[in-house]
Amino acid sequence: MRLNELRPPKGSTRAKKRLGKGQGSGTGKTSGKGHKGQLSRSGGKSRPWFSGGQMPLQRRLPKRGFTNIFRKEYTVVNLDKLNGFSDGAIVTPKLLKSVGIIKKWKDGVKILGDGELDKSLTVKAHRFSKSALSKIEGAGGKAVEIGL
Repeated sequence: MRLNELRPPKGSTRAKKRLGKGQGSGTGKTSGKGHKGQLSRSGGKSRPWFSGGQMPLQRRLPKRGFTNIFRKEYTVVNLDKLNGFSDGAIVTPKLLKSVGIIKKWKDGVKILGDGELDKSLTVKAHRFSKSALSKIEGAGGKAVEIGL
C-alpha cells in the first residue's frame, strides 16, 4: 500500500450537497432556504443567544454581588510540596519561585496544611492556615509571617 492509494472506508464519506442545480435536484430555485425572510438572505443568521426579539435572558435576570477591588489574592502552597527541601532549610517565597513550586505570587504566598511535613523547616510566608501552623510546629519547624 502506498500513500496515493489511501482511500476512506466505503460508506464513511458523503457527497457534498450541490445547491441550485435545477428543480429536479431537490435543491434548486431557493437552494433549500425557503422563501424570503432573514434566513434566506446572505449573512442572515441571528446570534446564538438571540431570543426572537423578546427581552434577552441576560437582561431579564437581576444583577447580584460586586467585585471587591481591595481583595487580596494569595498564591497557595500545600505543606507536602515543602518536603523537597533539606532539613533545617529556610523556605521563602523567592526560594519557592526559584525552585519552581510557584510561578508567581499575586498579593502574597499562603501556606495551607494539606499533606504531611516530615522535616524541620523555617517557613517564611505572608499567611498561614491554622492547620499548616500546627503541622509546621509539630514537625519541629518555625512559621514566620512576613508583611505584604
